[in-house]
Parts: sequence; C-alpha cells; structure tokens
Amino acid sequence: MPLVSYGLTRPFLFSLDPEAAHDLTMATLAATQGNPLKLAYAGARVSDPIEIAGLQFPNRVGMAAGLDKNARCIDGLGAMGFGFVEVGTVTPVGQSGNPKPRMFRLQEANALINRLGFNNQGLNAFIANVKRSKLRKQKTPGMLLGLNIGKNAVTPIERAIDDYLTCLDGVYAHADYVTVNISSPNTKNLRSLQSDEALDGLLGAIAQRRAVLASQYGQRKPVFLKIAPDLDEDQIAVIAATLKRYGTDAKGAVNNAWGVIATNTTLSRDAVKGMKHAEETGGLSGAPVLEMSNHVIRQLRAALGPRFPIIGVGGIMSGEDAASKIHAGADAVQIYTGLIYRGPVLVKDAALAIKALR
Repeated sequence: MPLVSYGLTRPFLFSLDPEAAHDLTMATLAATQGNPLKLAYAGARVSDPIEIAGLQFPNRVGMAAGLDKNARCIDGLGAMGFGFVEVGTVTPVGQSGNPKPRMFRLQEANALINRLGFNNQGLNAFIANVKRSKLRKQKTPGMLLGLNIGKNAVTPIERAIDDYLTCLDGVYAHADYVTVNISSPNTKNLRSLQSDEALDGLLGAIAQRRAVLASQYGQRKPVFLKIAPDLDEDQIAVIAATLKRYGTDAKGAVNNAWGVIATNTTLSRDAVKGMKHAEETGGLSGAPVLEMSNHVIRQLRAALGPRFPIIGVGGIMSGEDAASKIHAGADAVQIYTGLIYRGPVLVKDAALAIKALR
C-alpha cells in the first residue's frame, strides 16, 4: 500500500490547471522512480497471471497509453502494481500538439476532456527513455510493456502508413507488444483509418513489415489495434472482420499476432450535457465512457470469437467497473482517468476484483 494517501495530494493537484498537474505528476514520478521516494505511491502487484496474445501477463490491469507519452515514467508506473504499462502515443518526429488550454476536468462526472494532439518528443527520445527503464533490464520477466505508435499531424492521411512503419521499426525491439493508435479524435482524419479499405491497407503493411522484423529479431510480437467507442454496429463488424483476416489462420484459429484495445476517448457529450467544459472539443474519458466501451467490447467478442485478444479500457473508476469489462468480454483492462481521480489504490482494487472472477 502507498505510504502517502492520494486523498492528501489530490486536492493540491486538482487546484492546478489539469495539464500543469499532469506535468508535475510525471516530473515527480520521473524524479522518484529510481529511489526510495517511490514508496510514497508504490503498491504490491496482485498475482493473477494470464496468457494473452502469447504473452504472460502478471495480472490483468494495465496503464493505458496517453499518460506517459514520452516513456519517462515506466518504472514509476510499474511500482504501482500494474501487470502491464503502455506508453506513448509516439510519432516519428516530435510535435507540440494542439494549442493550450487543451485539458479539462469535469469533476461531477469523474471525467476529462483532452485535445492534446499526440504531443511528444519524437521517436528517438522515446526509445532512449525506454532503454533507461530498470524494469526492462530485469532478468526475471515481470511487468509487460506496450509501446503505442501514431502519425504526425503534418503527415497527410494518405501517407499515414509511412509514419506507422517508421515507428514500428523503431519500437519493435523494445516492446512486448505494439499498439497502433488510429482512434484519437485529436489528429485530423485519423479515425478515417478505421474504415474498411484504409484499415486493410494499414494492417497489411504492418503485417508485412512485422514479418521482416520478426525474422530480424527472432520473435514475432503481437500488435494491438486501438479503436474508438464512437462506432456503429456496421463499423465494428468491418473492423472485426478485418482483424480476423489477419489474426486467425486458415482454419480460423487465433494466431496471437493481433489484438484489439477497446476503446479510446469519445466525441459524445450525451452524459455530460450542461456541465462546465462539456462543450470543449476533444475526447471525453472517464466514467461516462464505461458503458460505451463495454458495448463495443461485447460486439467485438461476439464477432471475434472467444479467444481473440481484447483489452478493455474506458471509464474504470472502481473494481466493479474493471470486472464489468471482463464480463463484457475483455481479457484484460487498462485505466487512465480513474488513476487521476482515485489514485494508485485503483490498481489494486481493479486487480483484486478481476482475480475474484476466476
């Protein structure tokens, strides 16, 4: 259990501008993750091992991408008891993202809106930070690491594949799995890559490049596709069919090459109408997304079958919420906004609630 209750630090953090609070938190994690000060937020990892996509996860609760965009705090996040941590989204070249202010709290809804826009320091800095992680150097396998890749804002959507392949080349050797983010609402036209022809072209190019990298490094690493919650049944069916073409063999057996992360943030404001900041542009995350993402997970599980890897994310604020994603069909879950509102205790609560389902 953390030595310092998050309830004592949250009022101070919430008195700050949301992005300023985020930057301070990340700077603190980066500065303390290598020394005893990390005991202030560290927690024991719940043991609940499971195999997903051919990987051995220590437990089924992960840190979602977006919090640690530059991979600076892998060890600090790992100390909180996550079974896996995903960092990024990284783009080939560093970019500042959208103009500030670009992050807003909706406290009465336990929610956030952000329009950050893949702000990050670029691929080279990202990889250098990953290499510094002490957890990644341990001889005994432990927490898994996902590396999340995207496209630069200035790259035309017609050339998006080039950016994804550049990032895949860079991160492959350092990842346990790679996530392809085509669902952020804050990069123009990015979600158009979820359409039938565009998605098939992207996955086909990634599959070809991964085959080369797998031969080079002697290991085929799974690739997860991160999708949006703002999809209708026909769109989900298209995505599922495309994933099955690449993620199953000729006999329909899952090949552990592909998985899906459902879901990213939503553009919907139905659950937060009338609240302060509700009309800000960007992606809404937190409690209002729980059932939206669960709905997508249920449809994916029905379409993909019982063994296709699915990681559920969106709206987890309690152990019960985490368990609801497993009931919906997810194999594991990720949290982000819940960590901001609840603190590190949520990691243990979620892991224990999921473990109790066995």
